[in-house]
Amino acid sequence: MYRLGPEVIFPEPEEAEPSGLLAVGGDLRPERLLLAYARGIFPWFSEPPILWFSPDPRAVVRPAELHVPRRLERTLRQHKFNVTLDRAFGEVIRACASTPRPGQDGTWITSEMIRGYEALFELGFAHSCEAWSDGRLAGGIYGVSLGRAFFGESMFHLERDASKVAWVTLVRQLQRWDFELFDCQLDNGHLRRFGVVAWPRSKYLEAVREALTQPTLRGRWQLDRPGAQPGE
Repeated sequence: MYRLGPEVIFPEPEEAEPSGLLAVGGDLRPERLLLAYARGIFPWFSEPPILWFSPDPRAVVRPAELHVPRRLERTLRQHKFNVTLDRAFGEVIRACASTPRPGQDGTWITSEMIRGYEALFELGFAHSCEAWSDGRLAGGIYGVSLGRAFFGESMFHLERDASKVAWVTLVRQLQRWDFELFDCQLDNGHLRRFGVVAWPRSKYLEAVREALTQPTLRGRWQLDRPGAQPGE
């Protein structure tokens, strides 16, 4: 395991431990975060020091290969939620940090991580998708975009299906923009029914390199679905 210093560098992802742990230390400056994602690495820790991971295998879905279960498709058609992009990034990441999760007694989204990803949002590299119910934020997801790859970080819900609706809407929008890859990071089996598969790290890194040959869609995103209102 490598200990990082002030220089913005990372070891090769293939040098990670069997757990996926690759390096420790460093910081969450935008330039380091962007280099990490471009190299197939992400931070994951609950208290200092910062831990950097590149797991093998990697959970991914090709946006064009997304599968939506019939019950959730019915929910989408009912328009129970108003879905937006980049309208409430700060609210989404803080809700991801504070919303209780089954089987977990804490969160890895520290105040330092919130500051780091909000900086990426201001630079146009991080994005959120929000699901609203009666004007209230009911669920959402956030992550980082580079080239034609999106690296999902976390999601939350306060109402049933809200986070899934936000995620599916985001993935479908990415498909319309010809994104090649949605990174779900860890293969926990829960997303298999949506078409998420486990790739060997070598295949994943090759796909990331290919996706990064395309320009990054920076700035505030909007859904281009029919009937979308300005700012949605």
